[in-house]
Amino acid sequence: MVEISFPMSEASRHRGIEAAPTYLNLTTPFFHCIIQPLIPADKLAVHFHDTYGQALANILVALEQDVRTIDSSVAGLGGCPYAKGASGNVATEDVVYMLHGMGMETNIDLDALVDAGSFISNVLGKESDSKVARAMLAKRI
Repeated sequence: MVEISFPMSEASRHRGIEAAPTYLNLTTPFFHCIIQPLIPADKLAVHFHDTYGQALANILVALEQDVRTIDSSVAGLGGCPYAKGASGNVATEDVVYMLHGMGMETNIDLDALVDAGSFISNVLGKESDSKVARAMLAKRI
């Protein structure tokens, strides 16, 4: 089972260490050489913004290394106040869709998640940054 924790900073205080590289592409060699020898996977959480479209690829590398705590944001909302131009966190809808496609159990109802993201995006007057949500909502019309 994959756990998606909100907010990650609170979860990481209780679980272990959070890897949150805003501009980093988390490659398998980087993970093997630097992170994995120092931190057990069950004590590591990942938090990725999708500024360069690499968040899902980075999450996949983390999953391959047995990391099971992933930070994400409904509709990809948010940002990074100290990293100029950074987008919001990776959209939870996109992460859940990928995990379900990989056969991983999340106990998350993707349709309900898309509805929640659509609701908050409408309240904020902002389009969802989730590619999955946009595709699923377009099919409903």
